[in-house]
Amino acid sequence: MSAVALDEIDLSDIEFWLKPRDYRNDAFRTLRDTPGLPHYPERVIEGYPFPPGPGYRAVTRYDDVWHVSRNPQLFCSGQGSNIGDLPQEMNEFFGSMINMDDPKHFRLRSIVSKGFTPKQVGQVEEYVKTKAASIIDRILEDFPDGRCDFVEHIAAALPLQVICDMMGIPEEDHGKVFHWTNVILGAGDPDVGGSYEILMTSALEMFQYAQELGESRRSKPTDDITSVMMNAEVDGEQLSPQEFGSFFILLVVAGNETTRNAISHGMKALTDFPEQRERWFGDFETHTRTAVEEIVRWSSPVIHFRRTATEDTELAGQPLAAGDKVVMFYGSANRDERVFDHPDTFDVARPLQPVQVGFGAGGPHFCLGANLARREIAVMFDEIRRRVPDLRIVGEPAYLQSNFINGIKHLECAWG
Repeated sequence: MSAVALDEIDLSDIEFWLKPRDYRNDAFRTLRDTPGLPHYPERVIEGYPFPPGPGYRAVTRYDDVWHVSRNPQLFCSGQGSNIGDLPQEMNEFFGSMINMDDPKHFRLRSIVSKGFTPKQVGQVEEYVKTKAASIIDRILEDFPDGRCDFVEHIAAALPLQVICDMMGIPEEDHGKVFHWTNVILGAGDPDVGGSYEILMTSALEMFQYAQELGESRRSKPTDDITSVMMNAEVDGEQLSPQEFGSFFILLVVAGNETTRNAISHGMKALTDFPEQRERWFGDFETHTRTAVEEIVRWSSPVIHFRRTATEDTELAGQPLAAGDKVVMFYGSANRDERVFDHPDTFDVARPLQPVQVGFGAGGPHFCLGANLARREIAVMFDEIRRRVPDLRIVGEPAYLQSNFINGIKHLECAWG
């Protein structure tokens, strides 16, 4: 732990997001200790066709993130949840309901939540176990030398297969769905994403695919969540194919990327903290609930979301004017030493209270798929514990270059 000077920190500089994790953690500690809410400018992004906005206030403390999240009437989502400004139709195209406010948000969430009831999620429990078992079967068969890329062959495989099969996407299309999600969330990484044109091409291809899938399931329902959502009604209203197309982008991208990164960071943490691995794997049922929450806290797969002040107000003693942007940094809130004891220590038995904010900090935009993600994480590590208990990370992570997703592109592991 070392101090980072406030004037050395620029959250809008891509170079900041290329620095080691320890440096970033130290920088966010400085920001949490700085009174008020530091302001950062927005900059021109190469290839991005929209001009930079007026800048934003960084919200880095746990209590402040909760306050913003739980007061949507003061801090709205409808003007965009990412830092940069987009035309509203593009906000809703890419973000669906996370870029909406009530009543539009409430209507859409009420319809799509029909596919994520406890009954619906419970129905996939055995299915998740079967998929996790098949993933371990495959690595044991395909890699007899006991080495593989943990991200590609284990962490990414489970949520991709589960969400695609839940949505009724044929197996032969899983590869292109995976490609689309990588391009959309890897836009800032030259190894993964690409130009703005490539980003838009992938998004439009995904949108068109989803529209066709939704229209097909409305006319000929099958046993999948797409059919449930396309035929659900709330106050006599159904999803339009266009609404389903945008929600599909949100669901598949979020459901795939965030869970695979939580699993990847979790495996790295269990390697770096072997006593915690022994504690969890030695009494799996006792510690699973807290261990899963700790993995999400530790990894904080989504780095930030933005809100916009709807009127003049104040946050953390900082005056805000209507229209000011505030950006919540979840990883910083999840390591706030005012709230968490020894936040830079990975602890599988960490108490469930206070609640980590990796799924959002309450409010109307709390992650709809949180319970599914929790089950996938728990089941995947249970399968590793039983089948390859000595699996460990043996290489340094290749991190995604992003200020939005705390991603790992490649992570070598070994067993046996």
